[in-house]
Amino acid sequence: MTSKELEIEFDEAVKRVNEHTEPFPADFLLRLYAYYKKATNDYSRPNSRKPIINAFKTNALFQVKDISEDDAKKEYIKLVYNYFLYRT
Repeated sequence: MTSKELEIEFDEAVKRVNEHTEPFPADFLLRLYAYYKKATNDYSRPNSRKPIINAFKTNALFQVKDISEDDAKKEYIKLVYNYFLYRT
C-alpha cells in the first residue's frame, strides 16, 4: 500500500467513526484515540475536565509510543474495520 492509499483509507476510517451516531465502548474509544493521536503526530496533552479520563488517555498514548505514524494509521483502520464488521 502506498502512502497516499494509506492516507485515503485512514481518512475514510476517521470519517466513518465521526459519522457513527451510536456510542462506542470506552476501551475501543481509548484505542482509537491513541492510534489517531500517534497517526496524526498530535502530541498535545489530554484535556478532559476529569483527571481520571486524562489518566486513561495518557496511558493509552504511552502504550503506542513505540510505533510509527504509518503503523498507527494501519492499526486505526484495522480497529474500525473490525468494529463495524463484528458489531452486533
